[in-house]
Amino acid sequence: MSNPTPQHSDRRPVAYLNDQFLNSPDARALRILAEFLEPLAHFRREKVRDTVVFFGSARLREIEGPLAKYYDHARILARMLTEWSGQFMNGTHRFVVCSGGGPGIMEAANRGAQDANGKSVGLNIGLPFEQFPNPYITPELSFEFHYFFMRKFWFAYLAKALIVFPGGFGTLDEMMEVLTLVQTQKLAKKMTVLLYGSDYWKEIINFQALVNYGMIAEEDLELFQFVDEPAQAFELLKAGLAQYLQPETPETPAIAKSTNPQKPAGA
Repeated sequence: MSNPTPQHSDRRPVAYLNDQFLNSPDARALRILAEFLEPLAHFRREKVRDTVVFFGSARLREIEGPLAKYYDHARILARMLTEWSGQFMNGTHRFVVCSGGGPGIMEAANRGAQDANGKSVGLNIGLPFEQFPNPYITPELSFEFHYFFMRKFWFAYLAKALIVFPGGFGTLDEMMEVLTLVQTQKLAKKMTVLLYGSDYWKEIINFQALVNYGMIAEEDLELFQFVDEPAQAFELLKAGLAQYLQPETPETPAIAKSTNPQKPAGA
């Protein structure tokens, strides 16, 4: 008796269409790679050359609580930055506002960019609470991440400056990671880092105590500056970003360069 002819329904899908495989532990490397390649494709398509990143709490809403002023300040600063950066468009978008994509300070930053009719990036991540994409992100530049470390990569990779508004664990984590990269020269670029709200940050973190106990060097305090007003922050940002307006500045930023003298530069 001859074997029955195989039916099309018996065929397994090719690997890249097999959801069961793609969501399995064996395909984790593919999922990680996808969270690099998908944003990369969108940034290239939308011609986003570099970004200015806004960090801050999802809990700081527009009209709630004693720290509500920071929502307005973030929105104003993002608008000012976007209006200013518009003059440098020459086939690419420069110094595009980028946030974590959620509510609070993140929403304020994206909203300010929209006020100026500019693009903005939202790097959202799925969390049990608080985090959902705000409506002010440019749709083509709204991303959803599963892996925190890939989200952090995209925060750092295109960023030319960082503004850190008051926040909690997530903001502290993101800020300290960038400061560590700058301190250890793993970011091969000079990044302007502003801590917005000097009273808040000086109460939350005693940076001078880290120096006093020998945990960081005195010069590490020069890696960031405190600011309290949008106009003050804007002037410092313009001064810091001016270095990237030179014609010889490469479009693709260098990141995580080796500092091992036995290896060639960029290894």
